[in-house]
Amino acid sequence: MGLRAGLRAGPPEGLRERKKQLTREALVRASLELFIAQGYERTTVDEIAEAVEVSQRTFFRYFAGKEEVALASQSRIEAHVKTLMRARPPEERPFEAMRNAVLAGWDSLGEAIGESVPVSLHMRSYLLIESTPALIAAHLRRSMELEEEMAALIAEREGLDASDPRPRLAVAAFSGVMKVAGRLWSQGDDLSVRALRDLMVASLDSFGPAMAADWRSPAP
Repeated sequence: MGLRAGLRAGPPEGLRERKKQLTREALVRASLELFIAQGYERTTVDEIAEAVEVSQRTFFRYFAGKEEVALASQSRIEAHVKTLMRARPPEERPFEAMRNAVLAGWDSLGEAIGESVPVSLHMRSYLLIESTPALIAAHLRRSMELEEEMAALIAEREGLDASDPRPRLAVAAFSGVMKVAGRLWSQGDDLSVRALRDLMVASLDSFGPAMAADWRSPAP
């Protein structure tokens, strides 16, 4: 009686969760591959579901639509960086903590995005976002939300009141440097993780001296 009841109950909870995770990652990978191959606007949810051999209904169990699945790997990176930021030592200053958290995130990129999405595919998703107006708007909106969350983390770390503008200023400056580095990377020939990481490091290293320099004098 107990055995039959167990069989009727289906696989253990752990196996069900593992299957759900694999399905989710397969949908993300298929979506990015299709978006990059034939364009975001020309790709349908039905095509994504068909590529993974699931129903459209199953797709919508995991994602609200194409926009959410297109930005899914980005969301995992953002969550990963926030976790790393919370773990930074309290003696690090805000800029230093953000720098170390972001660089640690790039160093553990494969771990953050999951097993089924290759790092090279994730990197191409940045170019997909930049070339797709609908995704640019969504990405900018999410970036603003992330900046608010990071500012709140810094305020908490530094023991500051939420009305203090300094955490938001620090995050805005840091995010600006990251955006410039990302834009330079997307315009170059080397689209590897290492190339983007190196550009971020160089941009962060030059930010302070560049802001303090006299720009009307000839550059050294």
